[in-house]
Amino acid sequence: MAKKCEMKLLGSGGSPFVTRVKFVLKLKSIDYEYIKEDLANKSELLLTSNPGLQKVPVIFHENEQPISESLVIVEYLDEILPNVHPILPLNPLDRAHNRCLAYYIDTVYCPWLKKFMLTRDSEKKEDMKRLIIGGSAMLEEAFVKLSKGGTFFGGDEIGYLDVVLGCYLGWFKFYGIVFGFNVIDEARNPRLAQWGKSMWSHEVIMSVIPSDEIYMNFFKMLPGFLPPRHVHA
Repeated sequence: MAKKCEMKLLGSGGSPFVTRVKFVLKLKSIDYEYIKEDLANKSELLLTSNPGLQKVPVIFHENEQPISESLVIVEYLDEILPNVHPILPLNPLDRAHNRCLAYYIDTVYCPWLKKFMLTRDSEKKEDMKRLIIGGSAMLEEAFVKLSKGGTFFGGDEIGYLDVVLGCYLGWFKFYGIVFGFNVIDEARNPRLAQWGKSMWSHEVIMSVIPSDEIYMNFFKMLPGFLPPRHVHA
């Protein structure tokens, strides 16, 4: 186990990618120091540690070079502590399938969610909703195949894809509150909906997912994107 504060995480509260890394740190019982980043006024630490992308999360481990990109960080943490709550599957083919689906989630599915949130055009919003519903259906099918009858994508324990998709659970909940749209719906996606409930009830996941207030504060930084009925004086 890592000694206290030999690991540092630079992050921002509303970022699902930071939440993803926090999941793994907690599952592996790694002590770390959290450094809060203000993305509206980026720090010198962020600009020098991740000059190319200037994004969080960034991990600092002892005196090594900083590591950015959440999926890279997740695999790094799994490699340095392989015997404490393994994240990636042991089978090479299973690992490959997991990585492919993770790539889809981050490069296709997640951007749909972002576009749905940002667009003000009602027709385009409906188009994005249809894409998201189709994507959730595909993820439902993947869950049935990969979970092999277990509670999680990883089977009986939280694994790689649980961490990858689970970091969006807080946003899924918030979409229901703000937009009245269930990204994962019990009628459309019964197995995925049950997976979500299992994730929410897991003590590690429950302790890491940000509060609704943190998501609301994020929205307040994006004036004009909230529906009028949710705007408070």
